[in-house]
Amino acid sequence: MAVLLIAEDDEDIALVLVRVFKRTGMTVFRASDGRSALEAIQENRPDIVLTDLGMPHMDGWELIDALRAHPDEGVRRVPIAILSGHLQPGDPRAGQAQVCAIMLKPCPNDQLLATMEELVTIGPHGHDSDDHQCPADLTVTV
Repeated sequence: MAVLLIAEDDEDIALVLVRVFKRTGMTVFRASDGRSALEAIQENRPDIVLTDLGMPHMDGWELIDALRAHPDEGVRRVPIAILSGHLQPGDPRAGQAQVCAIMLKPCPNDQLLATMEELVTIGPHGHDSDDHQCPADLTVTV
């Protein structure tokens, strides 16, 4: 079964997310900030990453940048989805983030699960124009 890393600093939201994904049979790791998420990703090699944006020590944007610039191809190519309540309409970073999906809180569990399952199916891939495999319909317009 798939391995998921959740980067979320809100304890209540993290507990709900962990429970939702464990019920599907996924192995779930959780980090409470971007820095510990980066360490956990390097150590546990998840199939997919779900990150919040507003976190201490290293926010979600910095985590995404660190993953996409990582020297290890396995880390660099992991599918990433954003789940955040901190994204403002028109934020230019959303279009430049090199992520596979952007979902806004609160996000229905069925949409969240379907999106993450599709990313598991797609698997590791690049995010440059020659190797980009993320379906455009996974990302919400902000």
